Amino acid sequence: MIKKRLAAQIAVYVTGLFILAFGVVFSINSHLGISPVNALPFAVSLVSGVRMGICVTVFFLTCIALQIALLRKKFQWINLTQIAFSFLFGYFVDVAMFIKGDFSLAFVAYDFGLPSYLGQLAMLAISLVLIATGLTLYLEAKLISLPSEGFILALIHKFPALKFHRVKIAMDCVLVSLAILTTLVFMGGIYGAREGTVIAAVFVGKLIPYTRKVITRVLDKAGFYPNE
Repeated sequence: MIKKRLAAQIAVYVTGLFILAFGVVFSINSHLGISPVNALPFAVSLVSGVRMGICVTVFFLTCIALQIALLRKKFQWINLTQIAFSFLFGYFVDVAMFIKGDFSLAFVAYDFGLPSYLGQLAMLAISLVLIATGLTLYLEAKLISLPSEGFILALIHKFPALKFHRVKIAMDCVLVSLAILTTLVFMGGIYGAREGTVIAAVFVGKLIPYTRKVITRVLDKAGFYPNE
């Protein structure tokens, strides 16, 4: 029973990561700005020419290293499983980018005589739903935090006076600022951080309660909560 439960948790977790990867790619193809947590890897990818998935993996590995540096002996070694999931998520991002290619609803809207900006907004809306859905599945699995959240939790453990939501906002601001600085210095302009970045920061959290209602109902019918 325990093995079956763990297998179900891993399946839900991995499915969440896969959907989340597509959400990231849809936000990239909207050209309206990527979510804050992925802004810096995206900027590094643009500047270096390295695949987005690899940049995301390196960013996550950096977050894990920072967790170890902060917690030292208090770091729980089970959290090293974040490394495997970091590589898996990076791979999923590359797969999602390969599947989607350069497709954008902006071109579809233009072909129908509509403003291409409407198509971009549609792509952004899809990305928000996918990100919220992926995050919901990943959270419902109740396994290991993603490295970026793990870093926030490590900070809070080290400095108990800190509040999660405040640290999350501060971290998002730092990542977006670093992304802007990176593209300004190396590309002479701002890339990846636009109105969509702000919209993602505000609305993903607001969408999760709605996606959770749907997903928990589906998981419940599938027998994912046998003890509840």
